[in-house]
Amino acid sequence: MNAPILPREALAGRLAELRRGPRPPRLVLTNGGFDLLHVGHLRCLEAARALGDLLVVALNDDAALRAAKGPGRPHQPLAERMELVAALRCVDFVTWFAEATLEVTLSALRPDVHAKGTDYDESSLPEAGLNRRLGIAMAFVGDPKTHHSRAFRRSGETPP
Repeated sequence: MNAPILPREALAGRLAELRRGPRPPRLVLTNGGFDLLHVGHLRCLEAARALGDLLVVALNDDAALRAAKGPGRPHQPLAERMELVAALRCVDFVTWFAEATLEVTLSALRPDVHAKGTDYDESSLPEAGLNRRLGIAMAFVGDPKTHHSRAFRRSGETPP
């Protein structure tokens, strides 16, 4: 069964409902472009999920991803990227955001943990200050950043 894909505001309401339950879940949130899903993404998502009871994945929308990664990106449109991420068994909810940073999403969803890949640390994470102010723990998970979507060749290209 695929994880629900919800707009940020609807997801905030759903998470508020879950938190009112008898045993509020420990919520982990991670984010990224997930443009051409690869094993590094999977390992990061699985490690993030292991930190809590629910994993929310927030994806950059197409314009934000293009601004961050440059022309020619994304390789896959947002709807397809979200569908792929939602199909992973370690993912409980998927949402998206248009801003350059995750601050609006973190403020709206208030996770217990903000998980990022090992290519980040507290000094390089743009949202680190907000995480500290909101009491959101930070975790850096997954294997070393040796997998990159840019390493995939386009159809018909020959290896160097």
